[in-house]
Amino acid sequence: MLKSLLIKDYALIENINVEFGKGLNIITGETGAGKSILIDAMGLLLGERASTQVVRKGAKKSIVEGIFDVSSNPKVEKFLGKNDIDSFDELIVRREVSLEGSNRCFLNDTPTSLALLKDIGNMLVDLHGQHEHQSLLRSVTHIEFLDEFAELSPLLIEYKTEHSRLSEIAKELFVLKNKENSLKEERDAYEFQIKEIDAISPLPDEETRIKDELNILENAEKLLFLTGDIYNRAYEDDNSVQDNLVKIQNGLSELSKIDNSFSEKVNEIDSAVAIINDISDFIRSYKSKVEDDPAKLDEIRERLGALTLLKKRYGGTLDKVIEHRENIGREFELTSNYKERIAQLENDLELVRKSTGGIAKKISDTRKSVAGKIKQEVINTLAELGISDAGFNVNINNNLANDSSANFVLVDDKKYKFNSKGFDEVEFLISTNLGEDLKPLSKVASGDEVSRIMLALKSVLAKNDKLPLLIFDEIDTGVSGRIAQKVGATLKSLSKLHQIISITHLPQIASLSELHFSVEKKKIGTRVVSSIRKLESEEKINEVAKLLSGEDITESAVKSAKELMGLE
Repeated sequence: MLKSLLIKDYALIENINVEFGKGLNIITGETGAGKSILIDAMGLLLGERASTQVVRKGAKKSIVEGIFDVSSNPKVEKFLGKNDIDSFDELIVRREVSLEGSNRCFLNDTPTSLALLKDIGNMLVDLHGQHEHQSLLRSVTHIEFLDEFAELSPLLIEYKTEHSRLSEIAKELFVLKNKENSLKEERDAYEFQIKEIDAISPLPDEETRIKDELNILENAEKLLFLTGDIYNRAYEDDNSVQDNLVKIQNGLSELSKIDNSFSEKVNEIDSAVAIINDISDFIRSYKSKVEDDPAKLDEIRERLGALTLLKKRYGGTLDKVIEHRENIGREFELTSNYKERIAQLENDLELVRKSTGGIAKKISDTRKSVAGKIKQEVINTLAELGISDAGFNVNINNNLANDSSANFVLVDDKKYKFNSKGFDEVEFLISTNLGEDLKPLSKVASGDEVSRIMLALKSVLAKNDKLPLLIFDEIDTGVSGRIAQKVGATLKSLSKLHQIISITHLPQIASLSELHFSVEKKKIGTRVVSSIRKLESEEKINEVAKLLSGEDITESAVKSAKELMGLE
């Protein structure tokens, strides 16, 4: 729902900020007052092309900003998340056009592209008038409208699962068949590499351990000398550290017997003696394990050289070598069993083509079963809206796949082209005059019938249409009297399910508003400025009366206005 619309320095508009409400929002105003400027600005906000000519004279840039309530629109939340844009209950959409030609777009104050702005606009608003922002005029959306009307969501979820399985199996089979010849050639290469790596059988972190061991062996002579010297000085020599500490220990012990203040020092010397004894034991044990073994040294150097060669050939690190071995192991196994795997995949693909085709047929049958209901309801609604003798049809086509195609599903042993929505192609066709051929909706020329056609379709599909806001620009062009009342009643009914903003010049429609806004054009100094304001109860009555009688509001016009508004 559109909560508010800010337009600044756009054409004749200096600065307006209008707050819309739920239900039917009506906008009226004299010809040339600026009603169409509002729609143009809204189109700009929804991704229409921009021109520097829209910037108000004397200003540097135009700004259009809309605040939408999207708290119950998970599709928008998902879209924002996918594009790394913060999501809140309110979505702020802003567009800026400067005289310098720069065109800036923002979603929740995050700069974004015009394409993204247009994408999210398609999730928020249907703008019916002289603009292109109309979902029903895009034939690709027709299948979605039909599916929502038919409540096909459970079947479509089931179909999507099978469709994904089919795609995965077909892709694996395609890759495997394309690799069949290369797999034969690669088999020998894989076998050689496996033998070379397995002959060495590298282990994770082995290189670090080997280098440490090599460093010890290469310095064995030095290690033996130093450990022997340390052991002698600490423990073995006549005047060793241990002998001197023991003498000091005995002296302190004698002193503590005379003066108790030496007791703490006795404990400390005891610790020192224990430490030197521990160090001496460690040195003696370490020295006994040191090997001066040239043969083992050569063996380790050879092992390290072999590991270095493997690293150079297969990735630069031992982890990469081990990972490469695992990968080529799987590939080697595949080269040994690819014929069996291809046969298995072909069998699986045949089965899933049938299961996918079976669900697609259920979906297609359901679509066809509701298409007739939509057709008749649209024709009836068009007649009520003053387009008699109209024709309408929901065209559902299925295309057989040719024998060379690999992209198909099976239905009763027949091959059908398919996509993510089944094997149907759906398009709404219409004719507005007796004897005319049905044509695609997208081919219907703009004019006084287009908005009423959209209104008829929307009123039939309303319960299932997920777009929260519908904007109708002078939907009443070319109608009056009884038809105007029908158009108004249809809009009112539609407003129970959607927020409606409608520009009108007919009192029959204006009288039904929840909120009524008036667009006015005033001369301020040497400039003309358009503005919009919300009308209060008495003003609404007078505005409807003005639509009935013109500028000079008569008592009878006021009375008629009240009757139309249900106030008398």
